[in-house]
Amino acid sequence: MHVAIVEDEPKLASLLENYLVKEGYTTSVYGDGAIALESLKGNEPDLILLDLMLPGADGLSICRELRKTSDVPIIMITARVEEIDRLLGLEIGADDYICKPYSPREVVARVKTVLRRFTRSNTAKIDSRFVLNETTASATIDGQETTLTAVELQLLKVMSDKPGQIFGRAQLMGRIYPDGRVVSDRTIDSHIKKLRQKLSAVNDAVDCIHSVYGIGYKFEFVEES
Repeated sequence: MHVAIVEDEPKLASLLENYLVKEGYTTSVYGDGAIALESLKGNEPDLILLDLMLPGADGLSICRELRKTSDVPIIMITARVEEIDRLLGLEIGADDYICKPYSPREVVARVKTVLRRFTRSNTAKIDSRFVLNETTASATIDGQETTLTAVELQLLKVMSDKPGQIFGRAQLMGRIYPDGRVVSDRTIDSHIKKLRQKLSAVNDAVDCIHSVYGIGYKFEFVEES
């Protein structure tokens, strides 16, 4: 497993690198945000440790930019207590956060936890009763089909490709509006509501899209009792 460390304090970066290497990880270290972003776009690691305050480009900007095209696990590192609520709410699509000062052992433990969670999400299987057809822009449950708009199709594809993974609203907006247009969180909520109604009309005994309070949405094929 490869972990990218984006940290502009050389001593901290070196300390994290040493602990991760001892645990069997390979690492790459970046001290400048802009350089890191350019490199990470073309060479995606298994996980990114991303400091909030960086020269060149800050951690929030880097995370938002990466989330337009990638689901790579990101753990934000911050010394700014006022940012914690935003990070906890996954407003920018981060998977976890760590506050400075921290123990390197804690960081390694968080890395292992997030990677385990991400691996489980990637290996989860969609129920065979559900079929998403991009060619016809339709979803089928138990042989019953409903047509989808372009946005609904893209939303369902993003989430169903990673069943069980939670997607923040900003993350979903970056995926379905890659041109960077300004839309509100309520736009995503409205699309999700209509998508749920369509799927429920096909089979009201099956729930596919789940709200995660304060965070966003996830796809999980669950039959209600």
